Amino acid sequence: MTEPSGDSTRPRRPVAVPILALVAVTAVGITALLGGLNEAPDKGPDLLGQGATLDQGRYSTRFVESRVKVERAKTQFDEDKRFVELVFEVTNKGDETSSVGLPPDPAQPDKAWLGTSFADSLVSISPKFSKESGPFVYALDKGDETRQLHPGVTSQVLVRYRLGATERPPDKITFDVATFEYVPGFEDERLQWHMVAQEKDDKFYPEVKARVTLPVKAGEGA
Repeated sequence: MTEPSGDSTRPRRPVAVPILALVAVTAVGITALLGGLNEAPDKGPDLLGQGATLDQGRYSTRFVESRVKVERAKTQFDEDKRFVELVFEVTNKGDETSSVGLPPDPAQPDKAWLGTSFADSLVSISPKFSKESGPFVYALDKGDETRQLHPGVTSQVLVRYRLGATERPPDKITFDVATFEYVPGFEDERLQWHMVAQEKDDKFYPEVKARVTLPVKAGEGA
């Protein structure tokens, strides 16, 4: 007679290896769902509001407010002008004078990363205004308008859009802000300020560091 391969009366040992394997597989699965072993999920841009300050590399910027500004007519033949203003306090942290600049053209988003001025970093503004509305951008230096930001100096910068005679101002304005880094250029290896950008479909686009939302304060006659 052939002896049985095992004694059915002998207690069975716990099967530990399959359980450990199951735990390992479960742990790997959970890790994969959370985005991988070494990759953290993209948290997106910082969400900022009125009074917040952002380190943009080349600039340190405080988002003061958004408001409606009314300029009264100087003569009876003129008309009052109303503007929506974005107000910033901007400190040039670089060693050279920079331009205040203008926000990028919304029709050419892949060109926006080439800018180095402060207003270039306002890569998207919503709601959109017509081309006839502006923007008009300048800094104030002792009450006088200027288009320059000097090293180590904090200046008030205004970005303005003119409202039509019957146009209502928006309740709020939201804009995306990019940053700058001091790195060698593509062809010129000297260190220069460049906007932080990401490549997509063989083109470069600004990397949005913060999304800022400001309520629009109504002014007199707005």
